[in-house]
Amino acid sequence: MKWLLTKLVRGYQRFISPLFPPNCRYYPTCSNYMLTALKKHGAFLGLVMGIARILRCNPFIRGGYDPVPDFFTIRRNPDPKDMDPIVAAYFHGEHHGKKR
Repeated sequence: MKWLLTKLVRGYQRFISPLFPPNCRYYPTCSNYMLTALKKHGAFLGLVMGIARILRCNPFIRGGYDPVPDFFTIRRNPDPKDMDPIVAAYFHGEHHGKKR
């Protein structure tokens, strides 16, 4: 099952994703997030985490750095202040004196 899901995501990345302009709100992209979640948490939990991530992606969110956590959750990662300060500053608009 994990193999099939991985192949489906890879197929999407290779054949469908290039047809659209890049407009990802998160880093890593949702497809890369899904692949990492499948690898870390297995087919079922990885699929649930990947679908939850896709559902979180909408025009009303801030986006930013949101890696796959080491524990299962369908929520976004913790507050940016708990992240590495350099990563948090870059992905949450505190670099170069600009707010995103």
